[in-house]
Amino acid sequence: MDVVHRRPLRPHRERPLSAVRSFVEEKLGASPANIKPFERALTHPSHGREHYQRLEFLGDRVLGLVIAEWLEERFPRDPEGQLSHRLTSLVSRATCADVGMALGVPAVLRLGKQARDDNAARSENVVGDVVEALIAALYLELGLDAARTFIRRAWEPHLAVLGGEAPRHPKSLLHELAEARRRRSPVYEVVKSSGPSHAPTFTVRVSLGSLGEAEGVGPNKQEAEKAAAAALLEKLK
Repeated sequence: MDVVHRRPLRPHRERPLSAVRSFVEEKLGASPANIKPFERALTHPSHGREHYQRLEFLGDRVLGLVIAEWLEERFPRDPEGQLSHRLTSLVSRATCADVGMALGVPAVLRLGKQARDDNAARSENVVGDVVEALIAALYLELGLDAARTFIRRAWEPHLAVLGGEAPRHPKSLLHELAEARRRRSPVYEVVKSSGPSHAPTFTVRVSLGSLGEAEGVGPNKQEAEKAAAAALLEKLK
């Protein structure tokens, strides 16, 4: 009978963490057993069928709940209107994108070739949506407390900026100006949209009767309307 000499088994070497798991542990401060939802949260629709869009829908609601809860706690004397202004600023696409850029989302975002060529990794819309999707993944895998811990840590610098008087939204200010001068409400109109679907640019014109009009540009209709209202307020100073 031939004797087969086998090499002794070497100790199993732990495989290096995937880029996604490293990102989740280092940037989100979480160690989920299941990394798949986070991979999905970091996947653009151009990359595959399993992407972040449904997670972004859920994450948007979780973010709104946590921020609203936090504002009620931090600003106990604010009336509802001021709390709403603060909330609008903190859950905006621009703020979500700022958080995503600070986390380094563009470096781990999975994109298809066309989206990469179009620089979608730096798109405010894309990065903001991914951050909300990551919040949803935290919520689904580790619960509301984990999502809350991450949001409070990542949003603290933005909340600190709002420590004083709540910011007033330009559209609200323009509406109040119209009422004060006994004019009809401002009229907003999209006059142009361009760019790829994942990184569009909108141009909106706002008119306030004979008082004048102005245009604004943004990555979505809401931001373009905000910019247009701010531009018209500046003209009417």
